[in-house]
Amino acid sequence: MEISNSIRAKVLIDALPYIQKYNDKIVVVKYGGNAMTNEELKQAVMSDIVLLSLVGIKVVLVHGGGPEISDMLKRLNIESKFIGGLRYTDKDTIDIVKMVLAGKVNKELVALLAQHKGNAVGLCGIDGKMIIAEKAEGAGGEDLGFVGEIRKINTKPITDALENGCIPVIATVACDEDGQTYNVNADTAASRIAAELGAENLILMTDIAGLLRNKDDPSTLIPFVNVSEVPFMKRQGIISGGMIPKIDCCVEAVRRGVRKTSIIDGRIPHSILIEILSNEGIGTQFK
Repeated sequence: MEISNSIRAKVLIDALPYIQKYNDKIVVVKYGGNAMTNEELKQAVMSDIVLLSLVGIKVVLVHGGGPEISDMLKRLNIESKFIGGLRYTDKDTIDIVKMVLAGKVNKELVALLAQHKGNAVGLCGIDGKMIIAEKAEGAGGEDLGFVGEIRKINTKPITDALENGCIPVIATVACDEDGQTYNVNADTAASRIAAELGAENLILMTDIAGLLRNKDDPSTLIPFVNVSEVPFMKRQGIISGGMIPKIDCCVEAVRRGVRKTSIIDGRIPHSILIEILSNEGIGTQFK
């Protein structure tokens, strides 16, 4: 469908208040799910991020890469093992995690942003001791190997990149004070990074519409949630299963000072733009 110039102009004028609101503000995007594996969606995400950067919004891209790690482990005949939803990470696996996340996935994203004329720099949590972690334990005290729990965030490598006009692309591999490498959860890392940066918004890209009152009915999307409502919604079973850790990250970010957090459907092209450049957004907002 051909779009007239007058419609194009109206779209830009309608977006102006939101561009002004976010100008020179930091937005942290946790990139994952289908948007990382579908080529069309991947291109849309990269173009969104470059556009936001060009209009003066400071975007920080934090990414995971679980499917790519599993694929590489399979190719090397190393079994993927999960305990309570967390990947058991032995010595061989942590080497693969570093290689895949900080190498392959991270640099591919930097290259994609460059294709869209974006100025990006690839980082991981080891760089400048950005993400300091300590050994984590499973919920029942299980040994998870080199899975890390975040202890401290050093934002200087990120703010240096932003001040130089770059889009930081961050792989969530961390280290402890002695340099031991750990695999850390990307949602948790994005939440902590957003809080330490004083971000205006934290956006978690997922493969669902957002928080649903009925998990099997997308029309029951809950657009706004006050963080004080979350414990009640857990007791009611509205927040359950895999949504619990994601929403806990949103709540933690808000309590640490992030103005707003959002869970959005990364399967929809340009969902980041819809979320930022409109009042109602596209998923579930937490404040």
